[in-house]
Amino acid sequence: MFKYIVKRFLHFIPLILGMTFVSFLIIKLAPGDFLTSLRMNPSISEETIKALEKSYGLNEPLIKQYFLWLWNALHFNLGYSFSYHRPVLSLIGERVGNTLSLTVTAFIVSWLVAVPLGIVAAYYRNRFVDRIITSFSLIGLSIPSFFLAFILMFLAAKTGWFPIGGVVSQNYESLSVLGKIVDRLKHMFIPLTAMVVGGISGLVRLIRGTVIEELEKEYVKLAVAKGLPVRVILFKHVLRNALNPFITLIGFDIAGLLSGAALIEIITAWPGMGRLMFDAVMAQDFFVVMGALYIGGIMLIIGNLMADILLALNDPRIREKEIEGRL
Repeated sequence: MFKYIVKRFLHFIPLILGMTFVSFLIIKLAPGDFLTSLRMNPSISEETIKALEKSYGLNEPLIKQYFLWLWNALHFNLGYSFSYHRPVLSLIGERVGNTLSLTVTAFIVSWLVAVPLGIVAAYYRNRFVDRIITSFSLIGLSIPSFFLAFILMFLAAKTGWFPIGGVVSQNYESLSVLGKIVDRLKHMFIPLTAMVVGGISGLVRLIRGTVIEELEKEYVKLAVAKGLPVRVILFKHVLRNALNPFITLIGFDIAGLLSGAALIEIITAWPGMGRLMFDAVMAQDFFVVMGALYIGGIMLIIGNLMADILLALNDPRIREKEIEGRL
């Protein structure tokens, strides 16, 4: 198992190198940079611009700039933000908590709701319960998450039931422990709902289809003939055999924890990584953009590696095939 994990991890090293190199080239080949705006300021001399270029290594050849950035990134020195005038790592550290609190909550809620709904819809397929659940999922899929966020923000502005923007209220520090929790949940309601509705809708249809496929197999008919309880058949046999595509999807969800909420964060003014990335791109803050992409790439590796490990643990045939075929 250890060799299998090491082998899978090594496969991701070229991926992170390729992703960062292509992103570096795209950013560098784009017209202008942060220093362009400084050059237009008559109060800033050309000597100052050149000194800044030299201090950040921006006067070096493109390939050398990339490897300098990569060497520093491997040591988690992600550079200095031009816009915020502070180290990129500390800036990301502040925002990543807000993004993870939103995406992890949406991830947990989506799966906790979608799995039982999908199983119930599959078991009662083509009946009233299945039609209700399927109709809900179709409605959820037909409404884009960003449009739902706009609707919720409009309703919140009209009713005043939920705050718009930010993570906490101004009087947050004076609230009790329970009051702080409620305050955070109120601020999270709009972006969380916009993410969860679409997430549940897609998952329900996937789980329903996979479970229906498993229910039609011979081992289920044999279990029913033996008189096993429905609960045992569904959760001990059917669900485990249907887990493989779900585990793969969980890996992608984990990989997207930092980037999956970017559009929702921008729309709802949630101060997370998505909002930071958007502001950095607009300001051409090179080191912030590359730092965010680098952290996102690490999350991609972790998510896919966790999915591979979970798949191997759930289905030993996958692990044995990988070990025999690749090692």
